[in-house]
Amino acid sequence: MSDKFWYLTKQSLNKKIKSKWFIGINIMLAIVVIALININSIIAFFGGDFSEEVKILVIDNTEISYPVFKETIKELTQEEDTGKITVKESTQSEKKLQKKLKDNEIAIVFDNDKESFVSSKIISNEKIDSTTYQYITQGLNTTKTSVALVKTNTDPTLLAKISSPMEIERVVLSDQKSVDENMEMVMGTLFPTLILPFFMLIIFLVQMIGGEICEEKTTKSMEIIISNVSPKAHLFSKVLASNIFIIIQAILLVIYSVIGILISTKGQLQIDPNVDTLLTATVSSGFLDKVINLLPAVIILMILSFIAYSLIAGILASMTTNMEDFSQIQTPIMLVLLAGYYLAIMAGMFDGSTLIRVLSYVPFLSCLIAPSLYIIGQITMIDVIIAILILILTIFLMTKYGLKIYKIGILNYSNEKIWTRFAKAIKSKDV
Repeated sequence: MSDKFWYLTKQSLNKKIKSKWFIGINIMLAIVVIALININSIIAFFGGDFSEEVKILVIDNTEISYPVFKETIKELTQEEDTGKITVKESTQSEKKLQKKLKDNEIAIVFDNDKESFVSSKIISNEKIDSTTYQYITQGLNTTKTSVALVKTNTDPTLLAKISSPMEIERVVLSDQKSVDENMEMVMGTLFPTLILPFFMLIIFLVQMIGGEICEEKTTKSMEIIISNVSPKAHLFSKVLASNIFIIIQAILLVIYSVIGILISTKGQLQIDPNVDTLLTATVSSGFLDKVINLLPAVIILMILSFIAYSLIAGILASMTTNMEDFSQIQTPIMLVLLAGYYLAIMAGMFDGSTLIRVLSYVPFLSCLIAPSLYIIGQITMIDVIIAILILILTIFLMTKYGLKIYKIGILNYSNEKIWTRFAKAIKSKDV
């Protein structure tokens, strides 16, 4: 029996890996992943200005505004002089500069003003994108404040104190563990990106194991297989082969991502300023520390969830007799999975809610919701362990009772509706 089990597992795995579908989908995935990571270079190649350098040419008629403005822009963009936004002083007149102004250049003119100390004018050939314009307006406002202090002969020491960034101490009066601002940004950007591959892999898993069992039933090859091996060996071989395949697919996704990053950075692993800002927020919010602490539990939760989704997909697929039935059994599984994904992303909105905490224990949802709630501080590691234990119990019950349903359904070719056949299988005395 052991030899037959491993033979079935090997055959099922080879059927998936050596199929044209696997090769085609991975070629597409590789292209999509690498393209998304290098989207700025692709846009630039086709004539876009996604990462085009913006040059700000300054005409300083006040003789004190340019250094302040340049330093302010430098700090705001976290870039050196050769960055995406560069600031240079121009000795040309305003009229001459307007005639020679290029599309990627912006001219700023500083003039003395009796009432507001300094005034400015922004000149460009086209509209300025919102991010760049925000940097410029912030720089201009800071410049105005500094110039005003200089013109009013404010003491240099006092000027330095006034111009220095304000020290901010965060005090949260609520007794509940609320999500700080950095954590909100991380949970809104990084976390959905991290759980999306897991979400997609479960979808692949359900489709593969269900589709393969449905195909064997529709081609009537199931009768030959079951005459040689037990239903238990047949189901477990499908579960094992599908999960090995998913692990292989996950490794391939990581490889595609690494290739995309190496192409984007040309092998130098330079960090983009926007990514650096996100990484800084990740560290300062404590997200990284919590992920490291949670990693062993998350891996266990993911593996158990793969097994649970495999079992439920296989048990339900045993009741199918055609592809239409297979489409029907996918619907409830996908709805549950989709609900878990969105609840995980929006977990911060349910701060203090008993319902969301209870849902973190629910099998098929816990793999997505529990890590999210732990990271934002709404549950503890004990809650995560409870979710794991409940999932283990669920797998045990599905194995014990689901196998009996599988045994009844695998050779059931009735024309009744699929959910009617499933209900009868549950009510059967053999279950």
